[in-house]
Amino acid sequence: MSSRIGAILLTLLLLAAPAAAQQAPGGEGPGQVLRNLPDLSDRGTMSSVVKWLVVVTVVSVAPAIAVLVTSFTRIIVVLGLLRQGLGTQQLPPNSVLFGLGLLMTLVVMAPVLNDIHRDAVAPYMAGKAAQTEAVAAGETHVRAFMIRQITAARNQNDVDLFLDDALAQRKDLTWRDVPTGSLIPAFAVSELKVAFLIGFRILLPFLIIDMLVASILTSMGMLMLPPVLVSLPFKLLLFVLADGWNLVVGTLISSFG
Repeated sequence: MSSRIGAILLTLLLLAAPAAAQQAPGGEGPGQVLRNLPDLSDRGTMSSVVKWLVVVTVVSVAPAIAVLVTSFTRIIVVLGLLRQGLGTQQLPPNSVLFGLGLLMTLVVMAPVLNDIHRDAVAPYMAGKAAQTEAVAAGETHVRAFMIRQITAARNQNDVDLFLDDALAQRKDLTWRDVPTGSLIPAFAVSELKVAFLIGFRILLPFLIIDMLVASILTSMGMLMLPPVLVSLPFKLLLFVLADGWNLVVGTLISSFG
């Protein structure tokens, strides 16, 4: 990622050089413009450039990491499967699903966020804790949440997929020995497993309705009529009568304990 960003920055600089040369007074050529660029042969300048690249990289991947370490993955996958089961195409729209998923994530993660603010953010802003101490305190609460969900789903074997051989073969391995870099992808895989299990239970009634409608239409010789058009009102009626949104949202929130 950092090499890609560096290549993009270098390309932008090279593209901007001719335009800057045309606007430079005295007819300065591209060589003069390039000489005005930072001297990367200097160790201090190079270190600053690398630090900026690291910051840009972290900022760009921070949303993805935030999604993987929270309950958002499970929630949005289940909501997406629900929409596929209903067969309503783009209804609800993606913006509504993502907004609902984000709000549900905030509700589920509220205790963890409160703990992070109490033990990490507030002491750091008050100057009572160093940056490394604040990061370690916040990481502890996030790790506890991920470990609790993996254990509740009984997906401890997913952690072994991302451990090196020496660490995975240890018989006295504890959660404290599992690095965060291995815990995050294991948590993501565990959340996908749980999301698909919940989604299967939600899709099963809709599948039965589709099969019944298709069988009835076939027996009546109405082969040219798409079964989806007929089954959609029945699926919506079943979903509304069962108070489906309340059941789905309540099941998702309660699944995190």
